[in-house]
Amino acid sequence: MAIRGRKKGANGEQTKKILLEVAAQEFATCGYHETKVSTIVKKANVSQPAFYLYFESKEHIYQELVHQFQLRLSVLTSESKIEPGVEMPSLAEKISYGMGRILRFFSENPDLTRIGFYSSQEAILIKQKMTEQICGNLRAEAESGYFKPQMNIAIAAECVIGAIERLTLTELLTGKRNAEDLASEIVNILLYGLINDK
Repeated sequence: MAIRGRKKGANGEQTKKILLEVAAQEFATCGYHETKVSTIVKKANVSQPAFYLYFESKEHIYQELVHQFQLRLSVLTSESKIEPGVEMPSLAEKISYGMGRILRFFSENPDLTRIGFYSSQEAILIKQKMTEQICGNLRAEAESGYFKPQMNIAIAAECVIGAIERLTLTELLTGKRNAEDLASEIVNILLYGLINDK
């Protein structure tokens, strides 16, 4: 027997996933205020009652998307911390790998990224939380001897966030660069600077 509002034989988790994907695309393309539940259900090919089995309202599905983005980004940022014992030049590779995972998440989820990192009311708080996590990572990494002890950790973290924020928008989401190449270039500039040592 089918649950009221959902197609017979439909998998509940699959239906919810499709609704979230379609909603992310609509919110990213049209904005929160212009997006309609009726458009989401039509494009997801489900009934309106099916939508309300999973989400109380348009605001609820939007908040679910922002929460998913924030949670995944927080995990990836936390996991990007370099543990003690890494030798140069693999340090740059390790940092690039961690940043590349974050940028790959953005590139694989462009609609979710546009919502969570740019257009949602929570975007500023999400970036502040990410900055705090990067500060914690840098502090631990400086204590492990990877970076100069006199480094201004807060400024360094803001530089990382600024680079990620701007270049995700101009290079990654436009398809000009892939996540790994962009991460490598950002890390090379941040670690080795712009000065020609010749």
